[in-house]
Amino acid sequence: MSEEREQQKWNRRDFIKMAGLGAAAVASLSVSGCETEKGDRTSLMPKPGQMSYRTNKKGEKVSLLGFGMMRLPTVDHKALQRGSTAAIDQELVNSLVAEALEYGVNYFDTSPRYAQGQSEKVLGIALKPFPRDKYFIATKLSNFTESDWSREGSIAMYEQSFKDLQVEMIDYMLLHGIGMGDDAMKVFNTRYMDNGILDFLLEQREKGRIRNLGFSYHGDIAVFDHALAMGVDWDFVQIQLNYIDWKHAKEVNTRNSNAEYLYGELWKRKIPAVIMEPLLGGRLANMNGNRKALRILKEADPEATPAAWALRYAGHHEGVLTVLSGMTFREHLRENIATYSPHRPLNPAELDMLETVAQVMVGFKTIPCNTCQYCMPCPYGLDIPTIFEHYNRCVSEENYVENIHDARYQAARRAFLVGYDRSVPKLRQADHCTACGRCVPHCPQRIDIPTEMEKIDRFVDALKQEKTLEEKKA
Repeated sequence: MSEEREQQKWNRRDFIKMAGLGAAAVASLSVSGCETEKGDRTSLMPKPGQMSYRTNKKGEKVSLLGFGMMRLPTVDHKALQRGSTAAIDQELVNSLVAEALEYGVNYFDTSPRYAQGQSEKVLGIALKPFPRDKYFIATKLSNFTESDWSREGSIAMYEQSFKDLQVEMIDYMLLHGIGMGDDAMKVFNTRYMDNGILDFLLEQREKGRIRNLGFSYHGDIAVFDHALAMGVDWDFVQIQLNYIDWKHAKEVNTRNSNAEYLYGELWKRKIPAVIMEPLLGGRLANMNGNRKALRILKEADPEATPAAWALRYAGHHEGVLTVLSGMTFREHLRENIATYSPHRPLNPAELDMLETVAQVMVGFKTIPCNTCQYCMPCPYGLDIPTIFEHYNRCVSEENYVENIHDARYQAARRAFLVGYDRSVPKLRQADHCTACGRCVPHCPQRIDIPTEMEKIDRFVDALKQEKTLEEKKA
């Protein structure tokens, strides 16, 4: 991908400008499809050698910024959804990984399921030119489907990770996404206990093929508590933590757990925490046009971006080992490196300010999608994450207006419909959902995706007919 193409991508720094825009300017941005302006202002970088580090149980220094390899740059998004390796921009990934290493990032997080199964291969290629002792690789036993639940299937997935990553030892291995599913405890036992896979991984740690063993958690708190009480010497645990989920996770999604509790349980057991979703799937980076929240952040520091505030919060907690960020474009990488080179802890006034921002954000009833892509590919071709992303952006920008008599209705109607067609091809929109439900078990946030698709489709149809939802139902 050329530098010119990179510069055309969404720039998180420019979101802060939204707080100072006049009503007319905001309206013009909204009409173009609920988007803000683009550009590249990330030219200032610290000198290499200023990265902040935390220490793991073995006394090794881990960069506070971890490189998440879930959302990778692509040259063909549609091809990626079909599972094509050519869809990922390997050259750009190589360049980003090299720059990250130059500035002190040494933790790279991947999975056999990321980027439609291509992430481990791409990361293996990108890291191959560098000395093995200069980086840590974290990957997961992502045996989500029933075909992988057998001992043989799980071990085959485990061994394939070594081949794809081109390594003989994995630094951080995780049981992936425990707590997911409707009967989460049964699923946990089936995936890792009944087939002897946890014992197998503990043996692999003893043999040195795994250096650190842990798990990532989503969902049922009983499974989290159970895993901590099992007597296993966990080297680390990966949890979702950001300034909204700290106290308000259940307000965003009733099935989630407050990070304050999760972190507290790890802290008292002296288990290092690896942080995922510090930007809440990007919602705390671009703020989805939430002008009130942006104004609060700008008043606190006119130069700081929303992403920087969120990353500082995630790294503020002493028991955090590393904070994972999916850095798809160079501007993301450079901004995040600058934020953690070095990291500045928050003061009490700043913590209070971010709690106020969290309360503002929670007031917007968006769909708790973090664009993780676990629901993809949809067998019927829907672009589920992009549909939710557009819906959430328009809700936060107040371009979700149901009442046709509202003075804002026509402008909001146009913004929603124009932006929808620009963001999502018609054959991949919500009206093509068959409610098959295949996506639901794979969602870490446990969103009832078919129900949400039906709601969005009903709203879009009402907009097209210029009727209220009540009139359409009648």
